[in-house]
Amino acid sequence: MMARLEELKSRHRDLDDEINALMETGGSSFQIMALKREKLRLKDSIAWLMSRLTPDIIA
Repeated sequence: MMARLEELKSRHRDLDDEINALMETGGSSFQIMALKREKLRLKDSIAWLMSRLTPDIIA
């Protein structure tokens, strides 16, 4: 599961770089929006995996 988490984090960073590059070069707003949606899905997947790896501690 840790390997999958690192894979998702890496893809998330790559998408961030790709989005920034497109924004700087005047890329298609449709393409930028699609990449942002994918980045958000990745963020949700990362959060879900992290919650599965972190034990629930009831204080």
